[in-house]
Amino acid sequence: MDPTTVAARLSPHVIDPLIRKLFAEDGPPADLVDRPVRISRLVSFAGEKRTLTERDLDHIAAVLVERALDGDGPGERLIGAHEDRAVTAALARTLRALDEIEMDDLQAARLLPAAFAGRLRETVPGVTEGLTERGARLYGLLLDTAALHILHFFTRRSAFVARTLTEQSRTLAELLHGHGALTPAPSRCTEDAAFEERYAHATAVLHNHLTIFGIDLAHSPDSWPLDTAYLGLQCEPGALDDSGGTAPCADGTPRDAAGQDEPPVPAEQALSGRSKVMVRGVAGSGKTTLLQWLTVATARDELPEALSDLRGKIPFLLPVRRFARDGFPSPATFLTAVGYPHASSQPPGWAERVLTAGRALLLIDGIDEAPESDREQVRRKLRDWTARYPGNVWIVTSRPSAVRDNWLAAEGFTELALAPMSRDDIAAFIQRWHRAAAQENPADLDRLGQYEHTLLNAVRITRDLGRLATNPLMCGLLCALHRDRRGYLPNGRKELYDAALSMLLERRDRERAMVATDGVDLTRQPKIQLLQKLAQWMLLNGRSEMDKDVAIATLAEHLPAIPDAARQGGPEDVFRHLLNRTGLLREPTPGTVDFVHRTFQDYLSARATVQRHDFGLLLKHAHHDDWEDVIRMAVALARPDECAALLDGLLAPYAGVRAAEARHRKLLAAACLEHATELDPAVRARVQRFTRDMVRPSTPSAARALGWIGPIVLEMLPDPTGVPDDEAHLLAITATSIADDMAIDYLTGLRDRAHHDIRAQLAGAWRRYDTARYAREIIAHLEPAELYFPVSDLEELHALRRLGGRPHLRIAGAFTPDQLIEGIAPADGLTRLWLGYDLGVSMEWLAAFPRLEILMIGNRIRPVTGVPEGIRVIQL
Repeated sequence: MDPTTVAARLSPHVIDPLIRKLFAEDGPPADLVDRPVRISRLVSFAGEKRTLTERDLDHIAAVLVERALDGDGPGERLIGAHEDRAVTAALARTLRALDEIEMDDLQAARLLPAAFAGRLRETVPGVTEGLTERGARLYGLLLDTAALHILHFFTRRSAFVARTLTEQSRTLAELLHGHGALTPAPSRCTEDAAFEERYAHATAVLHNHLTIFGIDLAHSPDSWPLDTAYLGLQCEPGALDDSGGTAPCADGTPRDAAGQDEPPVPAEQALSGRSKVMVRGVAGSGKTTLLQWLTVATARDELPEALSDLRGKIPFLLPVRRFARDGFPSPATFLTAVGYPHASSQPPGWAERVLTAGRALLLIDGIDEAPESDREQVRRKLRDWTARYPGNVWIVTSRPSAVRDNWLAAEGFTELALAPMSRDDIAAFIQRWHRAAAQENPADLDRLGQYEHTLLNAVRITRDLGRLATNPLMCGLLCALHRDRRGYLPNGRKELYDAALSMLLERRDRERAMVATDGVDLTRQPKIQLLQKLAQWMLLNGRSEMDKDVAIATLAEHLPAIPDAARQGGPEDVFRHLLNRTGLLREPTPGTVDFVHRTFQDYLSARATVQRHDFGLLLKHAHHDDWEDVIRMAVALARPDECAALLDGLLAPYAGVRAAEARHRKLLAAACLEHATELDPAVRARVQRFTRDMVRPSTPSAARALGWIGPIVLEMLPDPTGVPDDEAHLLAITATSIADDMAIDYLTGLRDRAHHDIRAQLAGAWRRYDTARYAREIIAHLEPAELYFPVSDLEELHALRRLGGRPHLRIAGAFTPDQLIEGIAPADGLTRLWLGYDLGVSMEWLAAFPRLEILMIGNRIRPVTGVPEGIRVIQL
């Protein structure tokens, strides 16, 4: 079936009179109505004053089919002769849905033709059942064409619609008179396909790189291919129901399954089957890297099976920082926003056609990088676009504190959170980092192997290092510094960043034996001073990216005060040197500049603020989420008296700050305590006294949020032994949200509780702590009745075996059947098994467990086969 042949036959002068008959001539006066009108009030075949009968409606559909087939000779018919009536009936049923659809003329016109046709089809489910493939295609072409004419009729009939939707009205007119039908001409289809092939290749090249800090120290590239360096990330549910979710599930699902949180799963599994997702993650957790990987895998058609729904999608990776100032880009400017170097070569209207057809993968990175005052506008734009362009896939990322829980829930978005790296993740990252380094430096293979071994041991046994290595950015820094310092690592976050700056700014070119090639040769301190000026500008202006001209102007303003830099060249020369030789700046698009990671921007901003003694500026903005990390770093950098004054200022009342914001400032003060290297004990006690009453949360979400403070909160929590079960459960949530082995000591006060939710919370947190110690001090003491014990790796499986096994297990990691058969003991002690991962094999192996009664399958796992007789299967 040639769509262009059908398009030529369905010209506007043929179709328009037929479509007009569907609507009453004496409907609500368009010139007097300055508001939307329900479509059901406009149709002529319903209501008290109907002028079109059912037979007339069938006749209109029959004429449309007849026109589409007009001119076919013998043997050339688009469909079999017997199928004309079936297509006519399907089309008539769908047009009749104009009286049933819950929509007004303005809402319809916002959707554009293909989306509106889709809404009509949804109103009559199963309408194409019984049609052949060719019959269904003809029906679809006719409905799309009718939808175009219907929407165009709405914009002509109502001045209000035309005035409100000027751009859509113009687009509809162009579609109608430019092509005669919605289907593009063959030259346009060919042009689109050819461009999409070029775009996919260029997009994969553009984003198939990942900066691994430190590998570029000696004769290595600045970045690595994603397929070499990418470490699969884990996701867990984001904003959970404050009810705690402990009610029994339907269909006999055991109560303990309902009362335990889902374990983290690979990101591709968490995203599978979802069309609208918001992913939260702290700085450096891999949010951008995840979206890069999705972009490259989609462009190359190399997606895993779990993400097969994304195959054929066109990826658009849209960093919010690039349009934070000028607003959300229009489809026509998408390619400019994503940094595509040949944006001007796209066929006219291409991106609009991709979106309208539901073929786009929209990856919107960094809501937190929009100014706070603009985020609501971004949310409204997302709401409008997801409604206007149904069928596309939308994935949005943000730092956790930038927007409230369920920020996009009303728009249908599911929330996920990037999980902190587990012990296995950290080990895998360190091994992959050293393997990548060895590929570039084969002569250092033995030495790198030794560094890898010592670093793995250090991270496992040194508490401070273990706390730092929680995300890919920090792991990369640790690997780089460990190698750079030949096995010596700094302690604490401040020392880590200072050492990283030294490595990148001072040692980089020296170790490459490079001489100045641009006429500028700056030492470490002038570089830091100038970079601080750029970081400070971004902080004060609420940006994470700045125009090149603004950066040069900022340097020009401050160069006279830094003579070592001023005498080596003008601001343009110094800017080029900082961009090309520091490793901290990059040019994401022509004419713009940003830091390679927001963490470095925040750290340099904090340094600049502390050096200027501008602590009043920090206090003024302390309730703004994008200043949180800056303030915590400032505490680490400040002198003891400055640190004390800053913390006291966070506790004190501040003009214009609301009650919730004042509470946030006090919690921030508590979070800063661990970063203060020297602090008056009276100030520390004052912070703890002010915040002690605030660490008795009333909801699970509030309890989880307290984990943001860090281990210091453990000193403020009340003794758990004397509180009622509901409060004890909230205390358990807070303590297990702190991924530090210090929490184990506090959790021992909760391990003997009989309440199911408390036991479930403690059991589910095992993966966050030292396996052997947690098994010995917590898992061994939990009453096993109606409780699923999670195992996420072989170490946990073997630890549970040493404890004598448990009757109910939850498999929260990737195992083979052989590993489970060998590791679960005693085999006859297992009665219930919950699989959170798709093992990809038949279930005959479950016969190894003779008393197994129930097999629970996670809701994102395909139906299983081969389950032995007598085992009841429950799909969650």
